[in-house]
Amino acid sequence: MKTEKQVKLHVSIRTRDTIGEYFRLLWFLRHILGGLSTVFVALSALMYCAGGVIHADTHRIASPGEVVYFCAVTALTIGYGDIVATTATGRAVAIALGLLGVLVTGITTAAGVHAIQGGAQRIGLRAHDERDG
Repeated sequence: MKTEKQVKLHVSIRTRDTIGEYFRLLWFLRHILGGLSTVFVALSALMYCAGGVIHADTHRIASPGEVVYFCAVTALTIGYGDIVATTATGRAVAIALGLLGVLVTGITTAAGVHAIQGGAQRIGLRAHDERDG
C-alpha cells in the first residue's frame, strides 16, 4: 500500500485542434504581423538601394532577388555570409533586420505555446492527485 501521492497527467490533445488554435491566434495577430512584414519589405528596399550588397567571394553586386534572400537570411538570424552589406547604412539595416527577425520569431513561438496551452485547457487537462489504496 502506497502512502505517497501520485500525480497523473492524462494527455489527449489533438494535433488538429492545436494547429487550428495556432492559426486562429495568428489571425488575431494579423495586423501586427502585417505591419512587421511591411517593415521587412521597407528594410529590404532600403538595403537594395543603399546597402551596397555584394557577393563575398566574387564582389559582384547582388541582384534584387539576392538582396531579398540576404534580408531573409539576416532576419532569420542564419547569416550564411555568402552575401554581405558593405556600407554603413547596409550594416545598420542588417542589424534592424536581425532585431525584426527575433521579434517575429518570439511572437510566433509565443503563439505556438499559447495554442498548446489553449488546447490543453479546452479539453480540461488537469493534473490531479490520486491515492492508491
